[in-house]
Amino acid sequence: MNQLKAVILAAGKGTRMKSDLPKVVHTIEGKCLADYVIEAATGAGAEDICLVVGYKYAVVRESLAHKDVRFVLQEEQLGTGHAVRCAKDFLGEDGDTMILFGDTPLITAETLLRLQKYHREHKNTVTVLSAFVGEPDGYGRIIRDADGSFVKSVEHKDATPEELKSHEINSGMYLFDTRELKEALERLTPNNAQGEYYLPDALTIIKEKGLKVDAFALEDPEDITGVNDQEQLREASIVIRRRNTRRQG
Repeated sequence: MNQLKAVILAAGKGTRMKSDLPKVVHTIEGKCLADYVIEAATGAGAEDICLVVGYKYAVVRESLAHKDVRFVLQEEQLGTGHAVRCAKDFLGEDGDTMILFGDTPLITAETLLRLQKYHREHKNTVTVLSAFVGEPDGYGRIIRDADGSFVKSVEHKDATPEELKSHEINSGMYLFDTRELKEALERLTPNNAQGEYYLPDALTIIKEKGLKVDAFALEDPEDITGVNDQEQLREASIVIRRRNTRRQG
């Protein structure tokens, strides 16, 4: 079994939460959002976990129930690619690395295990966790060719009208070959509408080397749903309570 590490992106302020607290320390059933993600990563076999923190990072560190994770500081928020690059010393050289978000408390170990199984069976260098949604506005899109093979992932703001017709969205969660991830991070540039270092650009860099990039599409997008405001926090709480009741039953 390959060595597995996880990098959880947790640096954002979350202004839409209308709170001074960092977004990832808001709670559901008494547990921080990021703790749910750490538990999913651990349950999927991640041996080492690193949180990339930024806004009020001391509060994040103190609020987490899980104290056996590492932290790296992203002083400026310059995009997801930059965030992962901040953790490059943590990555090492071997095995695979999962990239997750600290504000997606509905992700489960079961889904991440399915992602790994797909990644290994298809001999992928990178596998994107994706899902089909009815309303994809605002999300990065997965673009496939006529045969259904992965072509690229494109941010909503950079997509052409034709690309925006895709209803398959990039969750922002990935499984990377660690060595190839590190090489690709060094080659990222901020040539896009936001002037940021996008992690999805690493997919293109890796694909252009002739290596296999693919997307594992979930039938139901529930697991990848993020929490960006109080309403979404309430909706995620309902799902978690339902899941807890089902487990207890």
